[in-house]
Amino acid sequence: MRIAIYPGSFDPVTLGHLDIIQRSAKMVDLLIIGVLNNKSKSPIFTVPERVNLLKEVTKDIPNISIEAYEGLLVDFAQERKASIIIRGLRAITDFEYELQLAQTNRKLNPVVDTVFLTTNVNYAYLSSSIVREIASYGGDISQFVPNTILQSVYDKIKSIRSV
Repeated sequence: MRIAIYPGSFDPVTLGHLDIIQRSAKMVDLLIIGVLNNKSKSPIFTVPERVNLLKEVTKDIPNISIEAYEGLLVDFAQERKASIIIRGLRAITDFEYELQLAQTNRKLNPVVDTVFLTTNVNYAYLSSSIVREIASYGGDISQFVPNTILQSVYDKIKSIRSV
């Protein structure tokens, strides 16, 4: 069975993420979306909320599993018997950093390969931080996130502002 992991923070999941998820799922038997609990970041959504949002937007893709993890990605891959890590590239600036990570991961676990997918040109500029920024000023993010989670993003931003 060919198992891949698509890791990320997904805070929130964007249409760019969803594009990579849909394309990756066609290449493997099982795609595990790894939601990173990164203690060095301050996400707006909790890990369980991000997992639930991803479950909502991927519910029609049968070969997907969504799991939270922390620690080294290669350890998570080994635990899940995954031999492929999927990474999306938006621009050449992403490549240097992603190449360094891929080479380090390969050194840590030579069984795991990294596959880079270039993002759809429609989402080449898109990031979760841009979505959060636009939403925090009340801007229209409907062209950046799946419709099924649109209100959840606005509600979360509103709840953060009222604190």
